[in-house]
Amino acid sequence: MKKFLKVAGIILLVFIIAIIAIPFVFKGKIEQLIKDNINKNLNAKLEFAETDISLIRNFPNASIQITNLTLTNYAPFQGDTLVSAKDVNLKMSLSELMSISDGIKIDYFSIDGAKVNVRVNKDGLANYDIAKETTTATATTESSESSTIELSVQGYEITNSYVDYNDESLGMEFIIDSLNHSGSGDLSAVTSELDTKTTALVSFVMDSTAYLSKNPVQLDAVLGVDLEKSKYTFLDNKLLINQLPLVFDGYVQVNENNQELDITFETPSSDFKNFLAVIPEAYAKDLENVQTQGEAYIKGKAGGVIDDDHIPTFDIEIASNNAMFKYPDLPKAVKNIDIKTIISNTTGITNDTEVNVENLAFTIDQDSFKGNALINNIIENPKVKANVGGRINLANLSKAYPVELDIPLSGILDANIATAFDMESIEKEQYQNTKNSGNMTLSGFTYNSEDMKNPLTINKTSLTFNTTTVSLNEFDAKSGTTDIEAKGTITNFLGYMFNDELLKGNFTINSDNFNLNDFMVEETEVVASKDSETKTEIVTTGEEQIKIPAFLDATVAVNAKKVKYDNLDLTDAKGTLVIKDETATLKNVSTNLLGGNVTLNGNVSTKGQTPNFDMDLGINSFTISKAFEELDLLKALAPIAQAIEGKLNSSVSLSGNLDKSLAPDLTTLSGNLLAELLNTDINAENSQALSLLNNNLKFIDLDNLNLKDLKAALTFENGKVNVKPFQVSYKDVKIDISGSHGFDKSMSYNFTFDVPAKYLGSDISKLISQLNDTSIENTKVPVTANLSGTFTNPKVNTDIQQAVTNLTKQLVEKQKQQLIDKGKDKAQEAISNIISGNTTKSDTTKTNSSQQEEVKSAVKDALNGLFGKKKEE
Repeated sequence: MKKFLKVAGIILLVFIIAIIAIPFVFKGKIEQLIKDNINKNLNAKLEFAETDISLIRNFPNASIQITNLTLTNYAPFQGDTLVSAKDVNLKMSLSELMSISDGIKIDYFSIDGAKVNVRVNKDGLANYDIAKETTTATATTESSESSTIELSVQGYEITNSYVDYNDESLGMEFIIDSLNHSGSGDLSAVTSELDTKTTALVSFVMDSTAYLSKNPVQLDAVLGVDLEKSKYTFLDNKLLINQLPLVFDGYVQVNENNQELDITFETPSSDFKNFLAVIPEAYAKDLENVQTQGEAYIKGKAGGVIDDDHIPTFDIEIASNNAMFKYPDLPKAVKNIDIKTIISNTTGITNDTEVNVENLAFTIDQDSFKGNALINNIIENPKVKANVGGRINLANLSKAYPVELDIPLSGILDANIATAFDMESIEKEQYQNTKNSGNMTLSGFTYNSEDMKNPLTINKTSLTFNTTTVSLNEFDAKSGTTDIEAKGTITNFLGYMFNDELLKGNFTINSDNFNLNDFMVEETEVVASKDSETKTEIVTTGEEQIKIPAFLDATVAVNAKKVKYDNLDLTDAKGTLVIKDETATLKNVSTNLLGGNVTLNGNVSTKGQTPNFDMDLGINSFTISKAFEELDLLKALAPIAQAIEGKLNSSVSLSGNLDKSLAPDLTTLSGNLLAELLNTDINAENSQALSLLNNNLKFIDLDNLNLKDLKAALTFENGKVNVKPFQVSYKDVKIDISGSHGFDKSMSYNFTFDVPAKYLGSDISKLISQLNDTSIENTKVPVTANLSGTFTNPKVNTDIQQAVTNLTKQLVEKQKQQLIDKGKDKAQEAISNIISGNTTKSDTTKTNSSQQEEVKSAVKDALNGLFGKKKEE
């Protein structure tokens, strides 16, 4: 007994050692085997993080786990990941693992977290076409030289996976999300049955139209598998789309160059609730309580071959007759539902597929609606014929069908429209090849959204459809305090509706009151919530933005009696707007504003991240005080002018950026301004700078400046305004002005006053009176003053003291010169008397000697007075 236990212990120890050692022994060989098989058969790069071999996980079978597997394409899809998977598990017998040199037969496999990205580019090349071409000789040689991986599965499972099939050549995308699929059966036999179960969310988009959007699909299918003929037969199958059940049978056979199929399907009953079951899952949960009447069914068949040039022929019919439904929690019922739609292809050529909606009709209350449509030639050049007509109370739609609308609908829609067109004519804008007729009216309609500050209420609008155009006969709407009436013509309605083109046309808009503030919406942004890092909330930024519609390519003639923009009131606004490419071009736009009139020509663009403009303005008879009170632009261009009262004519050319409310960004402005003042007065007290200047110059009163017919020119760029030199006058004082200021309110202005001497103080006046010379009274002295600092904190520097000092010196010199000239005159008189020997009557009693002495003395005094100095000095 002891010997037996000893032997058993040794065997057990060897077995445990083997279980531990074998995975390490075979790990490298298995990894190499997997990579060799991929590289031998596929033009793609296989990578994985690691492999884990276990003899315990599925004992007595061995298992191999591969983690983070990726299969990456080579050119022309270089770097694209075709397949990735979090985990791949393979199960096989221990004997298969031990004979790895001869290959591996896999009994079971599972894949978790797989992502398959299938792409077909515009040239028809597919990224899944990665199999290497091999000849028979090559295959025989490779078979003899390397091990292989064979599938002899009893079952398999795919969980939490995702498949995206995107065919750019057809404009089609098919997505299978949340895929869970499993199958069981003995696939090692030539013929067997495979029992499969599948659940997934399916989306299907064709030419930008979503036909399915994460619709839940459940398929329980038993397949007969014939490996020798590669034929798979549907034995017992049930498909559930949302809650629409379909049963089907038939087969699919894979041949060497094509696939062959023959399938029929239909709803298991004719209850109208089957048809209603295709609605989204959010509403399908209440189907059991929905009241229905009438019949409805879906049935079809498909057969033929699938190859590079053909698809199966098929015939699918969807129909209902005199049906109705009513949801228990909704007040309205949809009655008299008649539907007949046939989707067919009789040739196997994709372009020959035809969709024929023979009839579509329903009634809600007393309102009925009907239509029909035919679509064919769907690949080469889709052709459409359609007719719709009837009346719908839009408010009743949500009262009869549980659809969640972003905005509630209201209003009465009346329509009677017929159309026939082909997409090629629309794409080439050959609208003469289309046929449209009929009319449509909408009344009592209200539209509201987060993008609008106020609801838009359309009292009534009327459209007439013609061959090449759509006439807007009437449009009467209101939003906030704004009323709008419009008429016009749309020249490419079909291109706008079906080909994503711009809406082109010509319109006339009239309004008694147009308030732009009614259309300025405060911007919002998404921020993290304060109470949780995972939650977000929408907050208002306080910024308002106006955007020019990108979808418009139109010419609009505008006539508005009153326009409100921010704090400005405009009247009789007229002109033409050409709207294109998010740019509004203004042509001969005029309006009354601030007691005068303004004309505008130029453009405004909101296309870029920063709106911009380039505009020419003509201003006539503006009331200056109001203009500088309400227009920030003029206040920034000429702040000193706010002290002027009267009228203003001006022409302005400017360009720059706009803020989100379309107001000019002053720091980016460039341009020029020419202003002419009419019938103006000045009040220096309204300007701190002029008031300070007035107080520092006693010889002038700025309130009495003569500004008649004054013209001034400004240029501005990079936030700075340069004033070209100009001249004004005060009485007989001429004033030259020049300088510049910034939009930051800094300034540097120079004033040169040509001042008559008599205005420079009493001392100067006294000197002038002593000179007794009228010409001196008209002498003018230049006095300069400099304004610096800011408009709210100005500084004044003048040279008046120096000017007075210089003038005083000049007057003293003038007085001195007069005295000298007077002395010269006396000397000249004495000399003349001596030379001529003339004496006065009183001198006749004097001797010749005494007369000579007096003359000498007079001459001496005169000469001393002119040239001499006192000895004491």
